[in-house]
Amino acid sequence: MGDRLSPEARSAHMRLIRKKNTRPEVRVRKLLHSLGYRFRLHRHDLPGSPDIVLPKHMTAIFVHGCFWHQHAGCRLARKPKSRLDYWLPKLERNAMRDQEIDMRLRELGWHSATIWECETRHEESLRGRLLVLLS
Repeated sequence: MGDRLSPEARSAHMRLIRKKNTRPEVRVRKLLHSLGYRFRLHRHDLPGSPDIVLPKHMTAIFVHGCFWHQHAGCRLARKPKSRLDYWLPKLERNAMRDQEIDMRLRELGWHSATIWECETRHEESLRGRLLVLLS
């Protein structure tokens, strides 16, 4: 099955997908702030430019989209059905880059955590996870 959208419509749709200040990222930030944590955003001096950085806790948090970073076992991380020769290597590179960034942060003495897009939909479980992560 091919793409239902024309190449121009698909391109316009893809341009709307943001890199920063996504809904899941904003949910995590609001929750952290309500818990009393203070943080910095998108520190470019750290590997991978983490979405949320808590310097006091030496913790970098990445809020990943399940599709773009291929969250294993998640229904939001469906494999594309067309242009597999383009998409599969691209998504695999994203996952490999995530592992490399995590390793580089650890070498610098930072803790790294990934919050998945699907996890941000359940506030209470997310609250518990953040409290455990930062305790």
